Amino acid sequence: MSGSVLVLGGRSEIGVALARRLVADGRASTVVLAARRPDDLAAETAALVPARVGTVAFDADDVAGHAEVLDRVEREYGPPDVVVVAFGILGEQARAEVDAEHAVAVVHTDFVAQVGVLTRVAARMRERGRGEIVVFSSIAGWRVRRANYVYGSAKAGLDGFATGLADALRGTGVHLTLVRPGFVIGRMTADSGLSPAPLSSTSDQVADAVADGLARRRDVVWVPGRLRLLAAVMRVLPAVVWRRMPR
Repeated sequence: MSGSVLVLGGRSEIGVALARRLVADGRASTVVLAARRPDDLAAETAALVPARVGTVAFDADDVAGHAEVLDRVEREYGPPDVVVVAFGILGEQARAEVDAEHAVAVVHTDFVAQVGVLTRVAARMRERGRGEIVVFSSIAGWRVRRANYVYGSAKAGLDGFATGLADALRGTGVHLTLVRPGFVIGRMTADSGLSPAPLSSTSDQVADAVADGLARRRDVVWVPGRLRLLAAVMRVLPAVVWRRMPR
Protein backbone atom coordinates (compact mmCIF):
# COMPACT_ATOMS: atom_id res chain seq x y z
CA MET A 1 0.00 0.00 0.00
CA SER A 2 1.38 3.37 -0.97
CA GLY A 3 1.11 6.15 1.61
CA SER A 4 2.77 9.23 3.01
CA VAL A 5 5.63 9.68 5.44
CA LEU A 6 6.37 12.74 7.58
CA VAL A 7 9.95 13.01 8.84
CA LEU A 8 10.19 15.40 11.76
CA GLY A 9 13.86 16.24 11.57
CA GLY A 10 14.18 16.32 7.80
CA ARG A 11 17.97 16.54 7.86
CA SER A 12 18.32 13.33 9.85
CA GLU A 13 20.36 10.74 7.98
CA ILE A 14 18.39 7.92 9.59
CA GLY A 15 15.04 9.58 8.95
CA VAL A 16 15.78 10.19 5.28
CA ALA A 17 17.23 6.69 4.85
CA LEU A 18 14.10 5.15 6.37
CA ALA A 19 11.85 7.22 4.10
CA ARG A 20 13.96 6.18 1.11
CA ARG A 21 13.57 2.52 2.06
CA LEU A 22 9.78 2.89 2.36
CA VAL A 23 9.65 4.59 -1.04
CA ALA A 24 11.77 1.85 -2.64
CA ASP A 25 9.54 -0.83 -1.13
CA GLY A 26 6.42 0.83 -2.55
CA ARG A 27 5.05 1.66 0.89
CA ALA A 28 5.29 5.43 0.43
CA SER A 29 4.71 7.71 -2.53
CA THR A 30 4.83 11.04 -0.64
CA VAL A 31 7.50 12.17 1.81
CA VAL A 32 7.35 15.41 3.78
CA LEU A 33 10.61 16.62 5.33
CA ALA A 34 10.15 18.98 8.27
CA ALA A 35 13.27 20.92 9.26
CA ARG A 36 14.40 24.25 10.60
CA ARG A 37 15.74 25.31 7.20
CA PRO A 38 13.36 23.73 4.68
CA ASP A 39 14.99 25.49 1.72
CA ASP A 40 18.28 23.72 2.45
CA LEU A 41 17.10 20.15 1.80
CA ALA A 42 18.09 19.70 -1.86
CA ALA A 43 20.28 16.64 -1.22
CA GLU A 44 17.68 14.98 0.99
CA THR A 45 14.95 15.66 -1.55
CA ALA A 46 17.01 14.25 -4.42
CA ALA A 47 17.65 11.06 -2.44
CA LEU A 48 13.91 10.39 -2.27
CA VAL A 49 13.14 10.37 -6.01
CA PRO A 50 10.74 9.16 -7.43
CA ALA A 51 8.52 10.05 -4.46
CA ARG A 52 6.61 13.30 -4.29
CA VAL A 53 8.67 15.28 -1.76
CA GLY A 54 7.55 18.31 0.17
CA THR A 55 9.28 20.43 2.79
CA VAL A 56 7.95 22.47 5.69
CA ALA A 57 9.57 24.67 8.31
CA PHE A 58 9.82 22.96 11.69
CA ASP A 59 11.59 24.12 14.83
CA ALA A 60 11.52 21.13 17.19
CA ASP A 61 12.21 23.29 20.24
CA ASP A 62 9.17 25.49 19.51
CA VAL A 63 6.71 23.14 21.20
CA ALA A 64 3.88 25.67 20.96
CA GLY A 65 4.32 25.76 17.17
CA HIS A 66 4.07 22.00 16.61
CA ALA A 67 0.32 22.05 16.06
CA GLU A 68 0.61 24.67 13.33
CA VAL A 69 3.26 22.57 11.52
CA LEU A 70 1.07 19.46 11.66
CA ASP A 71 -1.90 21.48 10.43
CA ARG A 72 0.10 22.69 7.44
CA VAL A 73 1.30 19.19 6.58
CA GLU A 74 -2.25 17.84 6.65
CA ARG A 75 -3.58 20.77 4.66
CA GLU A 76 -0.95 20.58 1.91
CA TYR A 77 -0.15 16.85 1.75
CA GLY A 78 -2.91 15.09 3.65
CA PRO A 79 -2.65 13.25 6.97
CA PRO A 80 0.60 11.25 7.12
CA ASP A 81 0.37 7.47 7.38
CA VAL A 82 3.79 7.22 9.04
CA VAL A 83 5.39 9.84 11.27
CA VAL A 84 9.11 9.45 11.96
CA VAL A 85 10.34 11.52 14.91
CA ALA A 86 14.00 11.83 13.98
CA PHE A 87 15.26 15.07 15.50
CA GLY A 88 17.68 15.28 18.40
CA ILE A 89 21.07 16.51 19.62
CA LEU A 90 23.98 14.83 21.38
CA GLY A 91 25.14 17.90 23.27
CA GLU A 92 28.48 18.12 25.06
CA GLN A 93 28.64 16.17 28.32
CA ALA A 94 31.56 18.10 29.79
CA ARG A 95 29.87 21.41 29.07
CA ALA A 96 26.51 20.21 30.34
CA GLU A 97 28.04 19.32 33.71
CA VAL A 98 28.86 22.97 34.40
CA ASP A 99 26.50 24.84 32.06
CA ALA A 100 22.93 24.43 33.27
CA GLU A 101 21.47 26.11 30.19
CA HIS A 102 23.22 23.63 27.89
CA ALA A 103 22.05 20.67 29.99
CA VAL A 104 18.48 21.94 29.85
CA ALA A 105 18.75 22.50 26.09
CA VAL A 106 19.76 18.87 25.52
CA VAL A 107 16.92 17.55 27.67
CA HIS A 108 14.43 19.94 26.07
CA THR A 109 15.22 18.83 22.51
CA ASP A 110 15.69 15.14 23.23
CA PHE A 111 12.79 14.70 25.66
CA VAL A 112 10.44 17.63 26.22
CA ALA A 113 10.03 18.57 22.55
CA GLN A 114 9.54 14.92 21.61
CA VAL A 115 6.85 14.45 24.26
CA GLY A 116 5.06 17.48 22.87
CA VAL A 117 5.04 16.44 19.23
CA LEU A 118 4.36 12.76 19.98
CA THR A 119 1.33 13.68 22.05
CA ARG A 120 -0.09 15.77 19.22
CA VAL A 121 0.70 13.21 16.52
CA ALA A 122 -0.78 10.34 18.53
CA ALA A 123 -3.97 12.28 19.26
CA ARG A 124 -4.53 13.03 15.57
CA MET A 125 -3.85 9.46 14.50
CA ARG A 126 -6.06 8.08 17.26
CA GLU A 127 -8.90 10.27 16.02
CA ARG A 128 -8.46 8.83 12.51
CA GLY A 129 -8.08 5.30 13.85
CA ARG A 130 -4.86 4.52 11.99
CA GLY A 131 -1.20 5.41 11.63
CA GLU A 132 2.38 4.40 12.40
CA ILE A 133 4.76 6.31 14.65
CA VAL A 134 8.52 5.71 14.82
CA VAL A 135 10.42 6.90 17.90
CA PHE A 136 14.20 6.74 18.28
CA SER A 137 15.43 5.94 21.77
CA SER A 138 19.02 4.76 22.36
CA ILE A 139 21.06 2.21 24.24
CA ALA A 140 22.30 5.26 26.15
CA GLY A 141 18.91 5.51 27.82
CA TRP A 142 18.69 1.82 28.75
CA ARG A 143 20.91 2.33 31.79
CA VAL A 144 22.33 5.80 32.10
CA ARG A 145 26.12 6.02 32.30
CA ARG A 146 28.24 8.60 34.02
CA ALA A 147 30.07 9.27 30.73
CA ASN A 148 26.98 10.72 29.00
CA TYR A 149 24.32 11.02 31.68
CA VAL A 150 22.71 14.21 30.34
CA TYR A 151 21.96 12.79 26.88
CA GLY A 152 21.30 9.36 28.39
CA SER A 153 18.79 10.68 30.89
CA ALA A 154 16.86 12.45 28.14
CA LYS A 155 16.75 9.22 26.13
CA ALA A 156 15.71 7.27 29.24
CA GLY A 157 12.79 9.63 29.72
CA LEU A 158 11.83 9.36 26.06
CA ASP A 159 12.05 5.57 26.18
CA GLY A 160 9.70 5.43 29.15
CA PHE A 161 7.26 7.89 27.62
CA ALA A 162 7.19 6.08 24.27
CA THR A 163 6.69 2.71 25.96
CA GLY A 164 3.71 4.04 27.87
CA LEU A 165 2.30 5.78 24.80
CA ALA A 166 2.59 2.56 22.78
CA ASP A 167 0.57 0.74 25.43
CA ALA A 168 -2.03 3.52 25.48
CA LEU A 169 -2.43 3.24 21.68
CA ARG A 170 -3.17 -0.49 21.66
CA GLY A 171 -6.57 -1.20 20.17
CA THR A 172 -6.85 2.25 18.56
CA GLY A 173 -5.50 1.32 15.13
CA VAL A 174 -2.35 3.35 15.79
CA HIS A 175 0.97 1.55 16.27
CA LEU A 176 4.21 2.87 17.72
CA THR A 177 7.60 1.33 16.98
CA LEU A 178 10.32 2.16 19.49
CA VAL A 179 13.86 1.93 18.11
CA ARG A 180 16.85 1.34 20.40
CA PRO A 181 20.06 1.64 18.37
CA GLY A 182 23.59 1.49 19.67
CA PHE A 183 26.24 3.87 18.39
CA VAL A 184 25.25 5.14 14.94
CA ILE A 185 28.06 6.10 12.58
CA GLY A 186 26.96 9.28 10.86
CA ARG A 187 27.21 13.02 10.59
CA MET A 188 26.02 13.77 14.13
CA THR A 189 28.53 11.51 15.88
CA ALA A 190 31.32 12.54 13.50
CA ASP A 191 30.66 16.23 14.18
CA SER A 192 30.93 15.49 17.89
CA GLY A 193 34.32 13.88 17.41
CA LEU A 194 33.16 10.45 18.61
CA SER A 195 34.80 7.29 17.32
CA PRO A 196 32.67 4.20 16.63
CA ALA A 197 31.86 1.99 19.62
CA PRO A 198 31.34 -1.78 19.66
CA LEU A 199 28.17 -2.96 17.87
CA SER A 200 27.99 0.25 15.85
CA SER A 201 25.62 0.62 12.88
CA THR A 202 25.32 2.95 9.93
CA SER A 203 22.26 5.07 9.24
CA ASP A 204 21.29 2.76 6.38
CA GLN A 205 21.53 -0.30 8.61
CA VAL A 206 19.29 1.33 11.19
CA ALA A 207 16.82 2.34 8.48
CA ASP A 208 16.72 -1.20 7.07
CA ALA A 209 16.06 -2.69 10.50
CA VAL A 210 13.29 -0.18 11.24
CA ALA A 211 11.64 -0.69 7.84
CA ASP A 212 11.58 -4.43 8.48
CA GLY A 213 10.22 -3.80 11.96
CA LEU A 214 7.41 -1.66 10.57
CA ALA A 215 6.49 -4.36 8.06
CA ARG A 216 6.28 -6.87 10.93
CA ARG A 217 4.59 -4.36 13.28
CA ARG A 218 7.32 -4.80 15.85
CA ASP A 219 6.89 -2.90 19.09
CA VAL A 220 10.63 -2.58 19.74
CA VAL A 221 13.55 -2.75 17.32
CA TRP A 222 17.11 -3.14 18.62
CA VAL A 223 19.87 -2.21 16.17
CA PRO A 224 21.82 -4.36 15.75
CA GLY A 225 19.63 -7.18 17.03
CA ARG A 226 22.37 -8.67 19.26
CA LEU A 227 22.39 -5.41 21.20
CA ARG A 228 19.41 -6.85 23.10
CA LEU A 229 21.75 -9.42 24.72
CA LEU A 230 24.23 -6.72 25.72
CA ALA A 231 21.38 -4.70 27.19
CA ALA A 232 20.39 -7.63 29.40
CA VAL A 233 23.93 -7.79 30.76
CA MET A 234 24.02 -4.03 31.28
CA ARG A 235 21.02 -4.22 33.59
CA VAL A 236 22.74 -6.52 36.09
CA LEU A 237 26.27 -5.10 36.18
CA PRO A 238 27.20 -3.90 39.69
CA ALA A 239 27.15 -0.13 40.13
CA VAL A 240 30.85 -0.05 41.01
CA VAL A 241 31.62 -1.50 37.57
CA TRP A 242 28.94 0.43 35.72
CA ARG A 243 30.08 3.88 36.77
CA ARG A 244 33.46 3.24 35.18
CA MET A 245 31.99 2.24 31.82
CA PRO A 246 33.01 4.44 28.87
CA ARG A 247 30.40 5.84 26.54
